[in-house]
Amino acid sequence: MKTPQILCLLSLLALTACSTTNPASHEAAKGDTETMLVYYHVKPGKDAEFQAVLARAWQIFQSEKMVLPKPHVLVRDTEDGGKPRFVEIFTWVSHDAPDHAPASVKAVWNEEQSLCEKRNGHNGIEGGEVEIVRGR
Repeated sequence: MKTPQILCLLSLLALTACSTTNPASHEAAKGDTETMLVYYHVKPGKDAEFQAVLARAWQIFQSEKMVLPKPHVLVRDTEDGGKPRFVEIFTWVSHDAPDHAPASVKAVWNEEQSLCEKRNGHNGIEGGEVEIVRGR
């Protein structure tokens, strides 16, 4: 990722972290939450379809009470000759939430995977847990 893109993503994350409500105000937030940074290497020409699937996924996650409402950040950039990549930041209500996903969530995950591709030695979808750092 280019340095300006990293700075932009970090700035967005910082703004989101500063604008979020106190996690203690969320019923599910009891120190067991899991904030994720996920990279989606989207197949060329599938941008719009992928965005629609991600929007539906977010609605499903919320209706299943699997995620906190904030932070939720989605950014788009390009890589590898202009191929689309999306980066998403969100927080599961617990570390166990994705491990006990209902069928509706597993189905939308399969849709997401079908619209992504392996690229430069990376899986189509990858990421992991991160920690939101708040400024002083």
